[in-house]
Amino acid sequence: MAWLQLVFEAPSDLAELLSDSLEGLGADAVTMRDAGDEPIFEQELGQAKLWSSTIISGLFEDAADTQVLISKLEDKIAPQPLPPCDIQFIPDEDWERAWLKDFKPTRFGRRLWVVPSVFDPPDTGAVNVILDPGLAFGTGTHPTTSMCLEWLDGHLKGGESVLDFGCGSGILAIAALKLGRITPRLSILIHRQLQPPKKMPIKIMY
Repeated sequence: MAWLQLVFEAPSDLAELLSDSLEGLGADAVTMRDAGDEPIFEQELGQAKLWSSTIISGLFEDAADTQVLISKLEDKIAPQPLPPCDIQFIPDEDWERAWLKDFKPTRFGRRLWVVPSVFDPPDTGAVNVILDPGLAFGTGTHPTTSMCLEWLDGHLKGGESVLDFGCGSGILAIAALKLGRITPRLSILIHRQLQPPKKMPIKIMY
């Protein structure tokens, strides 16, 4: 299945309304990103500052009627005019496999390697965690995960207790198990709804 993507550039006072409107029209994902070079650093609690010029993208199934969507967006943000729309069609892809082509064996600390299954471990004498990227968070590429893996490599000697709280792939627990020959505990956080919607829209800001 291909995807229809509607892309707008809007000022900050319109970006949030446009984002919410895309979500309200059934977008499978809504993304907001900086249209220029205006980094936003740590904000105060309760603040949600946007860039002065923001690119908003809404992703829909390709069967969606573009003209109907645009017409409904115009109604939702009226009396403000709808910014020009860049209409894009995105072919479907196996995103997990596509990401894998950029995911190479990575070393953490002195003895720990995370290796995709399609590669041979660079050091067969090292502690090798064989793991492919997937939908779950945790392949070692995120800075916080990387930092934790390096800490585990440098501190686990055996006999310690480790809790991987809110694990995605379980990479920290797996690494701890292989590094220290311990029995780690995993806590998987699952958000449940009594009547989950058919589609759960995702909103991303970066």
